[in-house]
Amino acid sequence: MGKKPAQPPFLPTCREEMAAIGWDGLDVVLVSGDAYVDHPSFGVAIIGRYLMAQGWRVAVLPQPRHDSAADFKKLPRPRLFCGISGGNLDSVVSNYSGGGRVRDHDAYSSDGDPYFPGEKNKKNRRRPDRAGIVYASLAKNTWPGITIILGGIEASLRRFVHFDFKQEKLRGSILTDAKGDLLVYGMGELQVAEIARRLDAGKHLHAIDGTCERVKGSEVADGAVILPGWEETIKDPARFMAAEKIIEKTARHGEEKTLFQKQKSGGVIQHPPARPLTAAELDQLYALPFSRRPHPDAGEVPAWRMVRDSVTIVRGCVGNCSFCAISRHQGNRIISRSHESIIAEVKKIAAAADFNGTISDPGGPTANLYATGCKRGGCRRRDCLMPRVCPELEGNAGEMLTLLRQCRKIPGVKHVLISSGLRMELLLKSPELLKEIIRHHSPGRLKIAPEHSEAKVLSLMHKPEFRVTEDFIRAARKIGEREGIKVRFSPYLISSHPGADNAAARALAAKLEKTGLTPKTPQDFTPTPGNLATAMYYSGRAPNGKKIFVARNREERRQQRQALERLISGRDNKKRDDKKRRPRSRK
Repeated sequence: MGKKPAQPPFLPTCREEMAAIGWDGLDVVLVSGDAYVDHPSFGVAIIGRYLMAQGWRVAVLPQPRHDSAADFKKLPRPRLFCGISGGNLDSVVSNYSGGGRVRDHDAYSSDGDPYFPGEKNKKNRRRPDRAGIVYASLAKNTWPGITIILGGIEASLRRFVHFDFKQEKLRGSILTDAKGDLLVYGMGELQVAEIARRLDAGKHLHAIDGTCERVKGSEVADGAVILPGWEETIKDPARFMAAEKIIEKTARHGEEKTLFQKQKSGGVIQHPPARPLTAAELDQLYALPFSRRPHPDAGEVPAWRMVRDSVTIVRGCVGNCSFCAISRHQGNRIISRSHESIIAEVKKIAAAADFNGTISDPGGPTANLYATGCKRGGCRRRDCLMPRVCPELEGNAGEMLTLLRQCRKIPGVKHVLISSGLRMELLLKSPELLKEIIRHHSPGRLKIAPEHSEAKVLSLMHKPEFRVTEDFIRAARKIGEREGIKVRFSPYLISSHPGADNAAARALAAKLEKTGLTPKTPQDFTPTPGNLATAMYYSGRAPNGKKIFVARNREERRQQRQALERLISGRDNKKRDDKKRRPRSRK
């Protein structure tokens, strides 16, 4: 590693852009299934900028053709490694709905078009299915012998035997399928820096925290926890659930354990997780010189429009919802940025010539987890919100109140809106923060996530009972009445979650009717890789081993969704009728 290269407006994507900044070679190439957006909400941008800050020359290869190696040849062979990511979403989740229908929109592609220009054949989508496997093959064909590092959320959640909802079957680890050299799980900054340092020094890549290695079947690390392997899980779905429970427990508790799982050929060793970044390191990460814009060749990227003026203030989530990937990927340790770091980023956004005056979201996985922490410094349980808010969870609503007020005072900032989800049980304990959000920071509706109403389903979701939602709605409306503001809600709800039947769907619709909540669009449960809810879907069992109902086919899913659609339709019809009956004023 030589002199640290200057950080250009964008990381180069071809030889011509390399020449323009005076580079004659590369250390790392990052391949992504997304269009290249140099914004800290995009994983490849963060990893690329972070590696450059360590002194490495990094290029990005966004959405390369996958029917030939032509796009890979736009860049020279990297000296150290080729890092491969499916993008900000799992590629199958990006390409298909939960029911397996082909999506005709891709928010992470130019103009939202999922196809290469002029090509509408489903085989010519910009992002291939299981992109990491396809890109790894192309990279190895282009640069024989290159070190392949898999990363991003697709690799993170497919690191063990997993269920693929498009193929409706179990698949082995993406690491073994792609024949990669190493898989980075989690957010990845510390791991990729260590990988680069070791390769530069000619050292091995064994036993790096936060990584998985592909090994021969007999190579089991001493003291490793043995997960049910490929043959066991294929023969008995209950063994798949058993494996997922061990992975979940290890991830949730942050256990310093090594896991091993036998695959169809060889095995995968998962080393203990990487430590989370400190608050100071997180500040430094977001202070890197992101242009906060799509690359000139990327065109208009819808996902960028949604986040262009947002600011990440917190990393991690302690909710541990069964259907959510955050604890497996981002982790459940709360790391909050300093006020100074956040204010500096807001000032940078406000100084842009095209800033419209609105900070769209100071948030993260859950906005009001900002500045929270454990009074005891942490515990093995790490389940701070279930079955109720842990008395050792130290909320710090005052910190967030101060931050929001500081942001509103920045010249050029007219509005600061919170678009991230909010944990209702925490806001009930922080009425002053709730009032402030209602008065100044609601983008028309408060985003809440009850997900369901029935106790048996909520228990399987690892969500609090519906009483919390009812109490929150009453409290918010009461504040709204005092402030002269009509409080509206945008509730996230999941139909057809494992354990939910038609009776539960009807009960959910009835309770929504009673509380006045209306979801915009009902969301069917999607059995994405790497979470307990998907293990329930595949095995037909709850984590405790009891059999549960699972809506598997389109008709069963449609019946549950219909209960919510009738509610939405009825509300829409009532609004139209009320509008018709409203007397017209005479001119």
